[in-house]
Order: sequence, then structure tokens, then C-alpha cells
Amino acid sequence: QVQLRESGPGLVKPSQTLSLTCTVSGDSITASYYSWTWIRQPPGKGLEWMGVMSYDGTPDYNPSLKSRTSISRDTSKNQFSLQLSSVTPEDTAVYYCAKSSDYMYDLHSWGQGTQVTVSS
Repeated sequence: QVQLRESGPGLVKPSQTLSLTCTVSGDSITASYYSWTWIRQPPGKGLEWMGVMSYDGTPDYNPSLKSRTSISRDTSKNQFSLQLSSVTPEDTAVYYCAKSSDYMYDLHSWGQGTQVTVSS
């Protein structure tokens, strides 16, 4: 059974970069043919798909966030990470990582989520 856990600072200052790491256990982030996704949910709003890291190391991003988003991975640690630059209070959300299919990116297992607040 795959398990995912988000980690990183819960408070980020405006204009800084939000950085989160998802640690995966019970599965390999290089296993064919899956991908590894970041999703967020601002307070009172719906889920927003942010982007994905394919098993082969290829990222893909939500076009609305692409200019500020970077997803990377560390295969030696079985981790993938999210960086969101130039954050504003509108980036305050619960951030989730999840396992997904590589073709259509449909979501499977989720982490529990981590609250990130953007505030000075």
C-alpha cells in the first residue's frame, strides 16, 4: 500500500518560494506507468491541480501556474518536490501530493495534506 506524506514549512512570506516535499513509501516513484501529482485547495474553494512528475522524470504543469511552478524528484530518496515562486496570500491552501496514472493523470492515493499559509 503506497503512503505519501507532505512536508515543508507551514508559513511562507509573500514574494518568497513555497517548497514542499512528498515522501513516498510502499511504491517507487520510477515505477511504470505512474506519475506523482501536486494538488491544492484554498480555504472555501475547490481543488486545483498544480502539476505532475512522470515516472520517467518528465514534469507537466497547470498552465495557469506554470510560470511559477517547478516539480522535481529525488529518486534516491523516493521523493518528489514542489516549488511555487512569488507567492501571495492567494496561494494559502492545503497542499496535497498524490499518486496518479501517467496517461490521464487520474488520482489514486493521496497524502493527508499540509496547510501552507502565505503571510507576512
